[in-house]
Amino acid sequence: MKTTSAAATATIELTRTGNPATVNEDSLYSLVTRRLLPVLLTAFCIAYLDRINVGLAKLQMASDLGFSDAVYGFGAGIFYLAYAIFEVPSNLIMHRVGARRWIARIAVSWGLVSMCMLFVRTPASFYALRLLLGMAECGLFPGIILYLTYWYPARRRGRIVAMFMAALPLSGLVGGPLSGFIMQRMAGFSGLHGWQWLFFLEALPAVAIGVVIWFLLPDRVAEARWLSDEQKRVIATNIASENAEKPTSDTRKVFTSGRIWLMSLMLFAFATGNMGISFWLPTIVQRAGHGNSLSVGLLTAIPYAFAAVAMIALSMSSDKRRERRWHLAIPAFAGAALLALSTVWSNDLTMTIVTMTAASMCVFAVAPLLWAQPTALLSGGAAAAGIAMISSLGNLAGLFSPSLFGYLTVRTHSTSAGMFLLAAFMVLGGILSLVTPARLVNK
Repeated sequence: MKTTSAAATATIELTRTGNPATVNEDSLYSLVTRRLLPVLLTAFCIAYLDRINVGLAKLQMASDLGFSDAVYGFGAGIFYLAYAIFEVPSNLIMHRVGARRWIARIAVSWGLVSMCMLFVRTPASFYALRLLLGMAECGLFPGIILYLTYWYPARRRGRIVAMFMAALPLSGLVGGPLSGFIMQRMAGFSGLHGWQWLFFLEALPAVAIGVVIWFLLPDRVAEARWLSDEQKRVIATNIASENAEKPTSDTRKVFTSGRIWLMSLMLFAFATGNMGISFWLPTIVQRAGHGNSLSVGLLTAIPYAFAAVAMIALSMSSDKRRERRWHLAIPAFAGAALLALSTVWSNDLTMTIVTMTAASMCVFAVAPLLWAQPTALLSGGAAAAGIAMISSLGNLAGLFSPSLFGYLTVRTHSTSAGMFLLAAFMVLGGILSLVTPARLVNK
């Protein structure tokens, strides 16, 4: 089959007032990426850090407040209950009012709620603030995924989604050492615990990025002052041509679509592994080596650094070959095997880091490829609803995974049972990716 990769480098000729003008697509999309990606990636990196920094805070917070692993696991996961409930309406609102206003609002509100985490004293207050944080932040990720569909055609979207989602491992890469440093160096300052300073200081950038988004992010291609009229027409033509080939979708029918439910289940399976690592990696490392907050933060950065590289490399390979299923399945099965294998060396710090690094590379790498699928099938309001629905249902894994991991850890006095749980769901995700018809995903 002849691929359309040649079109990506072809020169498109347009006519403006009778004079031919040329626009090179590669140069154009490079410009778009340079303008949009730094802001979007930074926003998601800050958001994910504010979401998962509770994993490092737990190293002090649990003993200071007397929280068990089960309390922590449920509190970490309950964030995703509110996240799931409000994602669909949030995305539909953004589709109507525009990305700039809505994403800026999301960033400022989640930053303010995250600051309030320093007031946690009881399990009830912990649960309540995690719920509020989920409500405040819920629309950011699906909103940005939808926003990228306004700019990039499907053939370029796998790579750009991977670059954006590199914020997941990057937040751990930067956040681990930063969080450990804050907790160790700020403990006792002004009468606050290190974990309280962690929540306060790491929330400030969220408010700042909200202001930046308000001033820098264009709602649509037509509002981008840094693009010429010819460049805007090229992007609009590419998106319009792609949307014309998609089946017409009623927004309401999205909720009964078998394809959407299948992708939701796939995301749930993969997110179970992803979130299990995100929320429990500091605890796993600490129990393997008994380090302090700073050393644990530094060590947890290692798996995230390698995961960021693997995420982008796998997506580039998938885009180049126009293949999604096996690019999802092979890392999923490998990640499952490595998660299970890590239990053999749960008391050996070096081998724990090695196996968790390899497992993280596989587990984190699959997410961008999954998100390239619904954006290739849906457009308009249906895309807004479908992306949000997949994210909502799939991210319920955030409630399930940390909570059940914590429960199993309390019952077995070991993290091994939890690791086997994560491995089982990665296997499920790999199987589901192979069940998906190739014609639906190999865009």
